[in-house]
Amino acid sequence: MSLLEIMRSASVIPVIAIDDPAHAVPLAKALVAGGIRVLEVTLRTEHGLQAIRDMSSVEGAIVGVGTLTQPHEFEAARDAGAVFGVSPGLTAAMIEAAKKSGLPLLPGVMTPSEVMAAREHGFKQLKLFPAVPAGGVGMLNAIAGPLPDVTFCPTGGISIETAPKFLACKNVACVGGSWLTPKDLIAAGQWDQITELAKAAAALRAA
Repeated sequence: MSLLEIMRSASVIPVIAIDDPAHAVPLAKALVAGGIRVLEVTLRTEHGLQAIRDMSSVEGAIVGVGTLTQPHEFEAARDAGAVFGVSPGLTAAMIEAAKKSGLPLLPGVMTPSEVMAAREHGFKQLKLFPAVPAGGVGMLNAIAGPLPDVTFCPTGGISIETAPKFLACKNVACVGGSWLTPKDLIAAGQWDQITELAKAAAALRAA
């Protein structure tokens, strides 16, 4: 499955930070049950790689790694079972690491110049990050004219209320968001409530 196919199969990609490894599998099952199959597990906690291993065993889950910021993280994430990677930005070392690992990368960009630089290196699927501070829907619509061959997953400051506006942009395949995985619901094991959040997010594509 290509990176673009992964993006197009998700209305929302939840940005997940795991504080307790025991939560990984039930959280993944809850999200998949609600129709959210593409999961971005960040490396913001020490349990990220283990969570990727565990979530990859959940039937139907398409697990990627988020918050890639250092070259050595690519191979470790791939070996843990990640099938795509997400980074907040893009550097020469990150480009080399992505190519070496074979892990499809969704790099973060914030300006038209960064979009053009990423495209020169073969990246046509990009994460607008942080989306709202970067200009949000207005920025995406403005970029669509001169750079029509680039597809975005805007992330950062997006909520279930604002997501439909982003999804309506012709150059947006999906959005990233953390509202699907509230820390309080995870800590309390409220998996049914998370499934309901996932169902609402999955329905946004038709909104």
